[in-house]
Amino acid sequence: MMTQVILLNGGSSSGKSGIVRCLQALLPDPWLAFGTDTFVEAMPASVRASNAGIEFAPDGQVSVGPEFRTLEAAWIEGVAAMARAGARVIVDEVFLGGTDSRKRWQKALGDLRVLWVGVRCDSAVAAGREIARGDRVVGMAAAQAEVVHRGMVYDLEVDTTRTESLECARTIAAHVS
Repeated sequence: MMTQVILLNGGSSSGKSGIVRCLQALLPDPWLAFGTDTFVEAMPASVRASNAGIEFAPDGQVSVGPEFRTLEAAWIEGVAAMARAGARVIVDEVFLGGTDSRKRWQKALGDLRVLWVGVRCDSAVAAGREIARGDRVVGMAAAQAEVVHRGMVYDLEVDTTRTESLECARTIAAHVS
């Protein structure tokens, strides 16, 4: 069975989006890319700025409420449905809830062939990237660097601390069938 979904999990500014773009260029078949940032941006402003939705604290902590979870469940099911319909999909995720986050995806992706990839990056390096990006709350990268990986078991891990996105993508592509 061919890989249908590549799911990358890593903290903010760990390099997931760069890896996704490189994977799309390297892999022989077309792969759709969906990321948690796109999902959050698709939400109405009222949900992005409420305790029922998603909130970004000044120190970089992220908290989510019931409206976020409802929309997230629909989004996850939609991504899984696209894969079941024949699209090959790369997901750029941040498992803030650790293994609970993974379980939500596993439930939806159950019968699909998934390559689970941990994207690691030293928190100081990720924090520097965060500042350079200028579109993140400062502190988010450091707060997420390790917590998103707690309790996780992956098929493969890459570390972008000193390895470029293209090389990480090559490593991942070698594991795609």
